[in-house]
Amino acid sequence: MADLVFCEPTELYNILNQVTKLSRLTEPNYLCLLDVRSKREYDESHVITALRVKKKGNEYLIPESVDLECVKYCVVYDNTTSSMEMSVNTNEDNNDDDTDDLVLGAAVEYGKILTQFTRSPVYILKGGYECFSGLYHFFRTQKIIWMPQELDAFQPYPIEIIPGKIFLGNFTQACDPKVQKDLKIKAHVNVSMETGPFFAGDRDKLLHIQIEDTPESNISPFFRHLCHFIGIHLHLGSVILIFSTRGISRSCAAIIAFLMHHKEETLKRSWAYVKKCKNNMCPNRGLVAQLSDWEKIVLGDSITNIFEPMY
Repeated sequence: MADLVFCEPTELYNILNQVTKLSRLTEPNYLCLLDVRSKREYDESHVITALRVKKKGNEYLIPESVDLECVKYCVVYDNTTSSMEMSVNTNEDNNDDDTDDLVLGAAVEYGKILTQFTRSPVYILKGGYECFSGLYHFFRTQKIIWMPQELDAFQPYPIEIIPGKIFLGNFTQACDPKVQKDLKIKAHVNVSMETGPFFAGDRDKLLHIQIEDTPESNISPFFRHLCHFIGIHLHLGSVILIFSTRGISRSCAAIIAFLMHHKEETLKRSWAYVKKCKNNMCPNRGLVAQLSDWEKIVLGDSITNIFEPMY
């Protein structure tokens, strides 16, 4: 039987926004997102690609359109569940004080059923739809059926590294006004040769590190300024987008360098954290070597062996 675990809203947001060449939502066995709220609530709005869970009598039905055994992420949500424990359901129609019942949240109840059919863990969205839709209103929809070509055309958002504070993306996302507005972006760290349309000429809101994505490029002289720039904006409460051309090499190296400095942690630990957030990150070997040198500066010693797997 598979495990039942909580999924933070940020985790689901990042699951929805993973890419290879196209959005990973196009992969049939990537994500099964299940909504156990009422039909009325589901029809009013739900998270994109979510399927409504149906009932026969008082029993939940298993979706026939999904091979649960092969699904990488199976995520269930209701309205507000934030605990795996029983909660009190007060029967207000009965005057007897002894009729209160202990009940599981609908998502947890259904999730327990699904663990019998999956190999991977079943995730329960912490805080449910109310919490997720409050944070990411732009992922609400009334659309029920998604055609393959619509998923092909789906434009992912930048990955969230520090919830509500730091996002990691590509140049296209950095040029998209809707992305800037939806995520409330107030500052950019541009680690590419291209010049973006936002914050141009404003040194307080734009740090432009102009380097090529080659093993010979030297990013290390910018690490201290990078950490200072991001640190100031975190203190001011600004939301920061760090990006490069494709968002998988230079920008990833930049955020890893910041996390190592900000949290005083090893390259291996920071690498693993960013890799978990962004599955396809892949800094080139020259950047990795410079991150190893940065670890020695930050921690006083080289701890991570970059010639061994770091995740």
